[in-house]
Amino acid sequence: MSQVRLDTVSKHYGAELAVDRVSLTIGEAEFVTLLGASGSGKTTCLRMVAGFVAPTSGRVFIGEADVTRLPPQKRDTAMVFQQYALFPHLTVAQNVAFGLKVRRLPRAEIEARVREVLDLVQLGAFAGRFPNQLSGGQKQRVALARAVVVRPKILLLDEPLGALDLKLREELQVEIKRVQSTLGVTTLFVTHDQGEALSMSDRIGVMHCGRIVQIDTPDALYRKPVNGIVARFIGRITLLPARLYAIEDGECRLVNGSGSGFATRSWPGDARPGEELLLSIRPESYRFETANVNYRPSLVERVIYQGASWLMHARDETGITHIVECSASQPMPRVGETVPLSWRAEDCRAIRET
Repeated sequence: MSQVRLDTVSKHYGAELAVDRVSLTIGEAEFVTLLGASGSGKTTCLRMVAGFVAPTSGRVFIGEADVTRLPPQKRDTAMVFQQYALFPHLTVAQNVAFGLKVRRLPRAEIEARVREVLDLVQLGAFAGRFPNQLSGGQKQRVALARAVVVRPKILLLDEPLGALDLKLREELQVEIKRVQSTLGVTTLFVTHDQGEALSMSDRIGVMHCGRIVQIDTPDALYRKPVNGIVARFIGRITLLPARLYAIEDGECRLVNGSGSGFATRSWPGDARPGEELLLSIRPESYRFETANVNYRPSLVERVIYQGASWLMHARDETGITHIVECSASQPMPRVGETVPLSWRAEDCRAIRET
């Protein structure tokens, strides 16, 4: 059963098209992320679900109800913003209780719900503190508690971790996903951070120029991007321009401008010989061997130690830089060394640019 549905919604701001005919369905208890660069339209989509922005065309549904023209307070949604927006003169418990008091719930029920949700976000011992006595991560958990305590049908997260440092963001990614899973609340999350999206989401919609270019599970987006836009936005990748030469024996054969040949077992089904494509290779797919049709000896230009792994940038004779990631247990190459890079046909994918 769908809990949120955007039906070909568009949004114009004067002559500017911010969202272009977006359709999206989010299932019950599903965690869906809209991922994209600034200006891609992701926040506008979120705000149309919340009711803060009215679509120029198209419709918004929550459950079976058409809420396109309903004000925010009648949509049964709750939003967590990047800025915590806590009341500085109220305690943690009073901040969390605010929405319940507005709804005029009985005092005993308010107190019980506040205790329950503060325990859920592990802030039960902080109920009497004021916001200026909390860390950034604690403030964001209070903001999350205030949103979920009203038991909304839809939880909306507008880049809530953007103002936090890396370690705290990683901790709160786990915390938010735990709370969402425990409550079973349908969630729409907006971010430009691919790490957040990959670690938290059931599905991710990659947005570009007001459209959802691809929506899929995190693994499918990483392994099978539909085009260069998605491939570049999800994780590190090397993209080799090449022309489709032939399709035979279950493989797609390609050739680049210098005449070097490549092979892949994954390509657009409607691609035809002569078409210009991109061969995409993820950093972990490389091997240091020559016995492969996909072989590119490359000059090591940079090696980055990352603790459990190391990352290498190596340039081949055509000027393409290959990004390679290996376990730290493997010998680390030296800058200036030429290494034999190759990858299997099943470990790469031919895609279109758009």
